[in-house]
Amino acid sequence: MERVKNEKIEIENDGDEQRRQQRRVALLYDERMCKHFSPDDDDHPEQPDRIRSIWNKLQSSGLTQRCVILKGKEAEDKHINAVHDRNHVAWVKSISSKQYDSQRNRIATKFNSIYLNEGTSEAAYLAAGSVVEVTERVAKGEFDSAFAIVRPPGHHAEENEPMGFCLFNNVGIATNYLLDERSDLGIKKILVVDWDVHHGNGTQKMFWKDPRVLFFSVHRYEFGSFYPATDDGSHTMIGEGPGRGYNINVPWDNGRCGDADYLAVWDHVLIPVAKDFNPDIIIVSAGFDAALRDPLGGCCVTPYGYSLMLKKLMEFAQGKIVMALEGGYNLNSIAKSVNACVEVLLGDMPISRSLNVYPFESTWRVIQAVRQELHAFWPTLGDELPKNLPSRKVPVVKYPLSSSSDSDGENYEEIYVVSETADGSVQKMTETLSNLRVDGNSIEQVSTTCSSWRSEHSKIDVWYATYGSNMWKPRFLCYIEGGEVEGMRRSCVGSMDKNPPKEILWKTFPHRLFFGWDYTPTWGPGGAAFLHPESTADDKAHLCLYRITLEQFNDVLLQENILSYDEKSPLFDISALNSLPSQHSVNLEVLKNCWYHTVVHLGKENDIPVLTMTCSFEDVESFKSGKFKLCPPAQGYSRALVKGLVEGKQLEEEAAMAYIQEAASKAL
Repeated sequence: MERVKNEKIEIENDGDEQRRQQRRVALLYDERMCKHFSPDDDDHPEQPDRIRSIWNKLQSSGLTQRCVILKGKEAEDKHINAVHDRNHVAWVKSISSKQYDSQRNRIATKFNSIYLNEGTSEAAYLAAGSVVEVTERVAKGEFDSAFAIVRPPGHHAEENEPMGFCLFNNVGIATNYLLDERSDLGIKKILVVDWDVHHGNGTQKMFWKDPRVLFFSVHRYEFGSFYPATDDGSHTMIGEGPGRGYNINVPWDNGRCGDADYLAVWDHVLIPVAKDFNPDIIIVSAGFDAALRDPLGGCCVTPYGYSLMLKKLMEFAQGKIVMALEGGYNLNSIAKSVNACVEVLLGDMPISRSLNVYPFESTWRVIQAVRQELHAFWPTLGDELPKNLPSRKVPVVKYPLSSSSDSDGENYEEIYVVSETADGSVQKMTETLSNLRVDGNSIEQVSTTCSSWRSEHSKIDVWYATYGSNMWKPRFLCYIEGGEVEGMRRSCVGSMDKNPPKEILWKTFPHRLFFGWDYTPTWGPGGAAFLHPESTADDKAHLCLYRITLEQFNDVLLQENILSYDEKSPLFDISALNSLPSQHSVNLEVLKNCWYHTVVHLGKENDIPVLTMTCSFEDVESFKSGKFKLCPPAQGYSRALVKGLVEGKQLEEEAAMAYIQEAASKAL
């Protein structure tokens, strides 16, 4: 085992040269945890290369030479049983045995976002045991800090249920172990900081009534529509009984939150409470799926942002911090972010960088709501925030079709640019459909922009031909009226014009239906429906046609693809409509990185053009080559398709299921 040297390193602080004692940091990595992988899909987001990419980055940067390297250690059943149901523990322990070889895939489908293989049991035991191991050794004083590079992650796993890629709650097991089984170490209060982009529902429930644990989670919530899509992540969930006030949730109203948003929460919520709580040790559920360009997170935290958040936490518990890997699915982002955090654990100063951005307006609203909810328990939160805090509007951000670049040269600033007026106030960005908040069945219009193109486009009718979940009328009406239906993970804002379709009819077209990609923000894990833009005599697809206005078609196109857009001009205008009969299809440049960026002309019905939206010919070739992934739809998504076909009287239920199955399994 390599041991860290008691060397001194030079750092620069405010221009003065200082000498600082090297901190003693442990890194735990074990290749055996890579034996857990999806049996049917090498491109699953929770893949072995997550920890390999981190380890390779730490080695290439030289940080492994400055740390003590530890191997993984399997957890003992008695430690896991302290927070998990015994039947659950026995199930995880045996699921990789040969007796389950033919049953694992079927068993996995019973759970929410779980896969199983012959390496699952060992990896789960190693992940849990490794976090216990490093936590105990930091508590003993053998190390100042530690980072456990483990998988599968754990913070979603509840007492008797695996979910969200998680089998055992690694941080929950280690936290309970210190408090209940190693009281001799003198750890009486633990701060658990969960900065994974998803709410740490499992950890929250384990310490719901325990005042010895201050649980803090900052996460995308979006009014309960973002995974795990329950009310558990609400800011009103503050604990119960003696634990009341010791559970703090900071739920983002929207994605795209970045460094400034997270640091504002640190300064105005977490740090003041941490000072009063005065923890003996800090355990970080270190998910990096809030990182810029993560395919599942949709937020914009940079390595510098993570390093600053960690640096602020280092001021507590004498710097005793244990970091346990949770999520994070962009290999480049996760590697860089962990590398930046390990540098901070070692005592290096974060590389100075300007934050040319302010928090979102919604961030200040969330912070104030959290402070008001908790100030009775933490008087330090009782003061009102200053008025006229600098803020920004939600920027134009697209849902990407392809995974992000792994280039070392990517610019972490570009998404943050916010222009300012001469007096220093933030210039207002154009507000669009994303500024409409869904509250139950009502839509609150925060602000609208009246554009002349809307009145022109409202006078032109088109048939919108749908082949996916929009075949089910209640689902399609979400795009017109707003709201959501069963199975959806987020609400739709609806169209400006909420009038229902003037007519509905069904037709079959000689086009190929298929399913691609592996996650949708609306339905979760699983493929999205696409229609091959080229017709072939051998194919037949059932399409439901809605007669709507060209204005409404633009609003549907917007909601299918991007979150925000400058409404001074339409996405698909009248000239593009007129060009379609001769061109057959139009690729929309503004949507080029989005899923449905090609509008296809399918002919006319009663002299009204029939339009659909799908991927481009180039994207189809990427699906064929394997660059883009083909994947069956999620169960809820499939149900919506079946309901559409059955209620539209196109197919009986069994035939509808067979139709979808064939589309999902037939090679392109």
